[in-house]
Amino acid sequence: MARKCLNCEAREGMTRFKGETFTIEHAGMTAKVGGLSGWRCAGCSEVEFDADSARRYAAAGDELVLRDRERLSKEIRRIRRKLGLSQVAAARLTGGGHNAFSRYERGEAAPLPAVVNLFRLLDKHPELLKDLG
Repeated sequence: MARKCLNCEAREGMTRFKGETFTIEHAGMTAKVGGLSGWRCAGCSEVEFDADSARRYAAAGDELVLRDRERLSKEIRRIRRKLGLSQVAAARLTGGGHNAFSRYERGEAAPLPAVVNLFRLLDKHPELLKDLG
């Protein structure tokens, strides 16, 4: 029986592949995952991994997300300290809850891009902090 593509629904286009290496990209970082197997659609190029390959691919992607979150947490902490702000004051400045910065700095939550952008701007122009109160 022919395998149907879940993306484009082509009935005859899925072909088996084995032992391929895929590259995952996230936030400027990359990871290569080798030995992956599954199915590829000849029509739309959609890939459907087998269960083991899907788990390994997902784990590699999750690792990149965690590395990015750790990098952001260190950057946010460094800038907050440079500005002389407590975690509560930083959260108040950005409109977050009272423990938002604690969670950001522990890597338990990713800050919104607006928070990261604000702190990067204040890192370059700390004198602007007085205009934001």
